[in-house]
Amino acid sequence: MPQPEGAALEALRAHREELRARYLREGRGRPVTTARGVHHVAFICRDVEETIRFHQEFLGFPLVEIVENRDYRGSTHFFFDIGHGNLLGFFDFPGHDHPSFAETVGGIQHLAISVGEEQFGAARKALDAAGIPYAGPDRGVEDSLYLHDPNGVPIELYRERLGIFEGTPILGETLEGSPGARA
Repeated sequence: MPQPEGAALEALRAHREELRARYLREGRGRPVTTARGVHHVAFICRDVEETIRFHQEFLGFPLVEIVENRDYRGSTHFFFDIGHGNLLGFFDFPGHDHPSFAETVGGIQHLAISVGEEQFGAARKALDAAGIPYAGPDRGVEDSLYLHDPNGVPIELYRERLGIFEGTPILGETLEGSPGARA
């Protein structure tokens, strides 16, 4: 897609700075969130076994539960542990068409998951061995691997601690002892 240039680009940058000044409250002025965290993110999958194998074998996310979906008979609902009490969930819906992934307004651009140095390397090695394509360090982004799971779900494996973005803390507290922490 074409990217904005010239005056259009400058107008977007100026608007971003206006939003920053109007809404971003840093330090002690920042309100405390009303949420406890992400319980789970749920995606739709085409094939339960293929999805389990990919997330468990290539990405190292252990399957922690698999049950029938309470809202759709015959549908499977299952979860992977992605650390710190966060779950990655999937459903299948037998009998439904599953169109290809499309990036669109209201859709997901990608799910960024914090991983440590060891897991980052292990995932990259497993993806390379299986011939699964990804983008990342080749784009000048040393700490990210961008890939799609078998269902088209866009995932970023981000080699950065939770609460940190590009080396800068963006939350008041960071999870220093997190499994995804980098030294």
